[in-house]
Amino acid sequence: MNELTVRLLALPRAAAVLRHAVREHLGPDACPEAELCVSELLTNVITHLGEGTPVTLRITGDGRATRTRVELTDPDPRAWPVPRRAADGDESGRGLALLEAVSLRWGVSPAPGGKTVWCELEASPRSSDRRASLA
Repeated sequence: MNELTVRLLALPRAAAVLRHAVREHLGPDACPEAELCVSELLTNVITHLGEGTPVTLRITGDGRATRTRVELTDPDPRAWPVPRRAADGDESGRGLALLEAVSLRWGVSPAPGGKTVWCELEASPRSSDRRASLA
């Protein structure tokens, strides 16, 4: 199984960098949900731990895998994400609900010197596979 690892600081502009890295690793049609999950996980770190927090993104699997695992590790072992129900007018608070909606499962695991928030996604069929199934 192929793995991608990216270490960087959690900054708002890093979301685009990570989405691009995911797209390059998985392929443009392989798993758009992974891009969404990466953005949401990074946003949670920025919101709850602060800009500039060092993080490590790990993607296990590639565009040919049946499942893709997305992991984001940060240095705070205490600040575990907790799903909440956002009210209609709230501008935030939906990240974990989105993660839960698009992933097969997700969770939090202790990591050396911090924690890892992870999710597993079913890999989308490649666009050529979709065209063949429509024929």
